Amino acid sequence: MKKVIFILALALTGSMTFAQDTPLEISGSADVYYKYDFAKTANIPTSFATDQNSVSLGMIDIALKKTTGKTSFVGEVSFGPRGQYQSIPNGDGVSSNEANSFHIQNLYATYAATDKLSFTAGYMGTFVGYEVISPLANFHYSTSYLFTNGPFQNAGVKANYAISDKVGIMVGAFNDTWNNYKANSIKGLSTIGAQLSFAPTEKISTYLNFMDGSESGTIIDLTASFQLTDKFKLGLNAADFKHGNALGYDYTGVALYPSVAVNDSFSLGLRAEYFDFKDLYLADSSVTAFTLSANYKVGGLTIIPEFRLDSAKDDMFVDSDLMPTKSASQFTVGVVYGF
Repeated sequence: MKKVIFILALALTGSMTFAQDTPLEISGSADVYYKYDFAKTANIPTSFATDQNSVSLGMIDIALKKTTGKTSFVGEVSFGPRGQYQSIPNGDGVSSNEANSFHIQNLYATYAATDKLSFTAGYMGTFVGYEVISPLANFHYSTSYLFTNGPFQNAGVKANYAISDKVGIMVGAFNDTWNNYKANSIKGLSTIGAQLSFAPTEKISTYLNFMDGSESGTIIDLTASFQLTDKFKLGLNAADFKHGNALGYDYTGVALYPSVAVNDSFSLGLRAEYFDFKDLYLADSSVTAFTLSANYKVGGLTIIPEFRLDSAKDDMFVDSDLMPTKSASQFTVGVVYGF
């Protein structure tokens, strides 16, 4: 399963072997985009690529990894709208001017107690969901409703255990709310999380994820990836969420991600998503979204042109006259460089 960048798999798969000392590893990405909404105003309320009719910045992301004996360290920082205020909701709390300025994506350490058992503590990209913050690891440049409404990061401690080479389990205790690098002093580590991973073959991987807390709410999430042929891949994400004490809404959603590799440089993929939400004060509503994207790779560069069409049960969008409407469409070109 894809995560922010490949180095995060170390802490998420539930398996870790004793490692030798390694040189400092540096990796990351940089991206820009152009988006045009056919209503002539930013209209689709999912994360990132929010600027209308503009060549705009995504983020620069830099990740560091170091392994020494049984211990390893991961630090990842990002700069730019996608990596700062659009993905890290909280600042350092000193003043309103500094809100949303905190831009550490990952900062954690792992200790391998045995070749099957490891412990990790710190601020981590969430284990929930299929899509991630870094565009380098996503096929589509725009993001799903499931991604936008789910957790981005979790701070806490967790244990990974490899039951076998095909089955792994993770359990952990996390801060009271998502996306916070510090907990409420009363609530503390009041959210529990767990993951069961199953990879029967190299071409199939599945993850059943669970988080529950009085403040963060309860989410059950399934992600899976099936390499059906050498060229055809199918991804799946399904989730059900019930809010905690914080004001918000419950939701249920499912997304399918079929893609085909036309050749070594060019791929086509579709995201088909259904997202159903219930507000505390408003009636139920839902949206169906289809995103068709291409990936053209040249060395470390990936060009991602995509067309997206969202259709809602209610008038949740606007048209070119700024009048309420049930549908919205946009065209985006993302340019992502990975290193």
